[in-house]
Amino acid sequence: MSNSPGLYIILVSVHGLIRGENLELGRDADTGGQTKYVVELANTLAKNPQVERVDLVTRLVSDPKVSPDYAQPVEKLSEKAQIIRLNCGPRRYLRKEVLWPYLDTMADELLRHIRKVGKIPNVIHTHYADAGYVGSRVAGWLGTPLVHTGHSLGRIKQQRLLEQGTKQHIIEEHFHISRRIDAEEITLGGAALVIASTSQEVEEQYSVYDRYQPERMVVIPPGVTLEKFYPAGDDWQNPPIQKELEPFLKDIHKPMITAISRPAIRKNVSSLIKAYGEDPELRNLANLVLVLGKRDDIMTMESGPRQVFMEILQLIDRYDLYGHVAYPKHHASNDIPDLYRLTAKNQGVFINPALTEPFGLTLIEATACGVPIIATADGGPRDILAACENGLLIDPLNIQDIQNALRTTLKDRQQWQSWSDQGLINVRKYFSWQSHVEKYLDRIRLFKQQKIQSLLSPLPVPPAVDHPDWKVQDTNRLPTADRFLVCEIDNTLLGDKEALEKLIERIRNEGQTTGVGIATGRSLESTLSMLEEWRFPMPDLLITSAGSEIYYGPQIVTDTGWKKHIGHHWQGEAIRQVMKNIPGVELQPPESQRKFKISYFVDESKAPKFREIIRHLRRHQLPVKGVYSHNMYLDLVPIRASKGDAIRYVAWKWGLPVQRFLVAGASGNDETMLSGSTLAVVVGNYSQEIEKLRGHSQVYFAEGHYAWGILEALDHYDFFGNLSQKQLELAKV
Repeated sequence: MSNSPGLYIILVSVHGLIRGENLELGRDADTGGQTKYVVELANTLAKNPQVERVDLVTRLVSDPKVSPDYAQPVEKLSEKAQIIRLNCGPRRYLRKEVLWPYLDTMADELLRHIRKVGKIPNVIHTHYADAGYVGSRVAGWLGTPLVHTGHSLGRIKQQRLLEQGTKQHIIEEHFHISRRIDAEEITLGGAALVIASTSQEVEEQYSVYDRYQPERMVVIPPGVTLEKFYPAGDDWQNPPIQKELEPFLKDIHKPMITAISRPAIRKNVSSLIKAYGEDPELRNLANLVLVLGKRDDIMTMESGPRQVFMEILQLIDRYDLYGHVAYPKHHASNDIPDLYRLTAKNQGVFINPALTEPFGLTLIEATACGVPIIATADGGPRDILAACENGLLIDPLNIQDIQNALRTTLKDRQQWQSWSDQGLINVRKYFSWQSHVEKYLDRIRLFKQQKIQSLLSPLPVPPAVDHPDWKVQDTNRLPTADRFLVCEIDNTLLGDKEALEKLIERIRNEGQTTGVGIATGRSLESTLSMLEEWRFPMPDLLITSAGSEIYYGPQIVTDTGWKKHIGHHWQGEAIRQVMKNIPGVELQPPESQRKFKISYFVDESKAPKFREIIRHLRRHQLPVKGVYSHNMYLDLVPIRASKGDAIRYVAWKWGLPVQRFLVAGASGNDETMLSGSTLAVVVGNYSQEIEKLRGHSQVYFAEGHYAWGILEALDHYDFFGNLSQKQLELAKV
């Protein structure tokens, strides 16, 4: 499969309850239009002959309160599409606002999945801010183009809530809005393409972001599944949902004013009820049908939906609307298209009075069933009404405006029929999933032709990275490599130009399945400068600052999971204070210091022995690891950090056995990576402090200096050949 020319597309949608059939739309604030969007996008992409595979990646949920469907690791949608569910935090169902601490795990699990597939995706397409955070990191690691669809935006949500009088600390406490906005800014900065549903979304909503780049944005409206949403035929029978409505209504045959949404404040259902309740003519003309998700006991719902339902019940009671308003507790997913058809059959109207509406998928669904629509003059509805010409826009805060639009639609039968007919024609022309995917794939083809990558580059990278003579890989080989060569820079990889050129040539000619990494005590900036100076191709992996930092090429993206792992109980300032008065020990210049590495010069004629220095730190209850090399350099790093630990972390994270890593070093600060189960080589110009490793079965002491020694090791281990057989032979020694 890895050699197939077909597109491999990963869609990421972290939150909500996602499955292929019977979507629980409206169950809660997280299971709405986005879940339907991503499933239908996956299905339609898979039908296109240009696409080889589509993985819709979401969170695995194993919770007795929800269906066991969401605990299945893999759900097949079609021959080429499947839902992949990955572990992300607690196994129980969680609302999206509390998922932020677990998203790094989701990124790691997505990498693991990609490695299992054995093919780097052509595109990672993320949906909403949480997926954007995950996808930005993974796309950056891989050098894969990142496509993003926001669905709704944190800055806009914050602005609306503040306008409604909600205090900033309440918004922060409940929605973790700062983390969401930060994730959106990172995603916008790294995305090669942002897909918006409307021009207003691009021009007004995204424009308030610091990383707003309209040249990377395109408007591609979502589609409607025409196989499900279509007009009722002449022989169409009353559907099951009608029986759910009958107990509420005195006259079931009156036209319907239908509204379908989640029970959220911004959906503005209360204004619709007020408009209906305060207008006797409307009550005489039509019933009001409100489908607001599913519920059992209002009092057990979350505070937001509970507040919405309490207000609805109070308004129904205030205006004495019993017998005129239906608000069923349950419905199946198949009931929704039937509800539209029922609305059209009795010449009713569909209304979306939301305060804000990024798109309005229900509007095009209703249109595809022949129902005229009334919608808020915000966002998507403006584009939909302009294209379909099948209804009216309203000011959602103007009760009279809502009443006038409803009366016009319900009383003018000729206009009603004209809007119904125009909607049926135009929705197929502008809003089918097939047309959406065709425009989508046109953009993806540009990625392949132009080799567009994720633009994420969160670190200041030296200008040398863009040097035309320096080879920078298009993508990272970690997901597809079956072995890895990791070298120290100083006195190992670099030092002999001829040997280095021969090593580069052999890797290029024989190492097609080999990943390449650097492990060094140098800082990232110093490492990149040295690699550029010697024209060594950009590595897939950079372990720098004595193993305290991990980065992935070609975009030089940091591994934040490693930073969190080693930062446990790190007390940098306390360490500096304890070290201050030790004789013969002097801090190195500021450019040698890092967040998780404190570096010193050691004068052995004056300083205590290395072990005494470490004991001194331990007596002060400071968990720290010391790396001493060349009889003069001391690096203090977190207890969990070292080159060896970093290599093992990378091996675990990317699913590659550590026995398939060949590591090359020359000094004491390389000991942790040379020891253990890795294949190791000590080059001929090594420091005496590493002599103690001689005799270890998987440590080869080469005669050649610098890269000549690495070339020897490639032959000694048959590293580009039958590596597994060589490991068996070594195990017998």
